[in-house]
Amino acid sequence: MSPQPLLELGYVSRAHGLRGELAVRPFDPASETLGTVDRVRVRTRAGEERDLQIESLRPTPKEDIVVFEGIESRTQAEGFVGATVFVYREDLEPPEEGEFFQGDLIGLEAVDESGVSLGRVEEIWATSEVPNLVIRAAGRQELVVPFADEFVPTVDIAAQRIVIRPPEYVEVGRRDDGPEESEQ
Repeated sequence: MSPQPLLELGYVSRAHGLRGELAVRPFDPASETLGTVDRVRVRTRAGEERDLQIESLRPTPKEDIVVFEGIESRTQAEGFVGATVFVYREDLEPPEEGEFFQGDLIGLEAVDESGVSLGRVEEIWATSEVPNLVIRAAGRQELVVPFADEFVPTVDIAAQRIVIRPPEYVEVGRRDDGPEESEQ
């Protein structure tokens, strides 16, 4: 399976000021990716897609204030609020050995070390120093696993599979109430 040409970076959180600036909030608060590219693709809430050229960018603690070519008023900017922001893979430096674009982890089948399926990686929560993988499967409890070697010993993008060593894995529907009572 070939990698997707676009990687989801974040979203437009609000219009900023009167001159068409937009506040873009990356999903990974530590991401500096937006400052390394000249263009993005946005998908509005209505599903329309458009490429935008970055004229300037001003980082703030929670978001980047961006001036895009062709967006010159607050009214124009407000039409992009809520839009998803993507970057082109080809515009990025490839990840180093053992590193991955977070977007490439979404959709991978998660298995435990014995090969038992745990579900699919459906989200990544970047709320701390280490991102957390959110793994979901029908009939199972949601599993949140830190993306660290201790808990994720193997990532195989080509095979669309990730091996998980959950910190605590409890199967839905199972309870451990101590020893079973014997029938008399």
